[in-house]
Amino acid sequence: MVCTSLSHLLYNLNKDCKMKTGICTDHGGYALKKIIHEFLIKVGYEVVDFGAFKQDDDDDYPDFVIPLARAIADKEVHRGIAICGSGVGASIAANKVAGVRAALIQDHFSAHQGVEDDDMNLLCLGGRVTGFASAQELILAFLKAEFSGAARHLRRLQKIKQLENK
Repeated sequence: MVCTSLSHLLYNLNKDCKMKTGICTDHGGYALKKIIHEFLIKVGYEVVDFGAFKQDDDDDYPDFVIPLARAIADKEVHRGIAICGSGVGASIAANKVAGVRAALIQDHFSAHQGVEDDDMNLLCLGGRVTGFASAQELILAFLKAEFSGAARHLRRLQKIKQLENK
């Protein structure tokens, strides 16, 4: 079943869920990350914060995104959320780590479909272009989605893994 509203997602959120979720940002998403971090805890997720821990206009997104991506690849966290100014840089950096399937997401359908079909494990958001209510909806759709495991999707993921192993 596809959830179609934020209230429906919140209602169906498993209160016993303690999915370990990583989060990171650079200066471009610092304000949004602070709000999202608190929100995730409130709705029952265990949050591992990879920084930034203060607003610093001279910081660089790879310094935060790469440790989060490695934690996902090493299965230290189940999924992750990376925020930078537009979300583009975070997505580019994260996808350099084998085993990470990151995407910049700006709509509800892609937030869950990316997990269901492509086993996306890192959601990228733009701190300068994504409002809190939208971020909240996208994050819940992403975290509540499950990979379908359909043969065609497994076949496609195997082709990506072969590229990572070259």
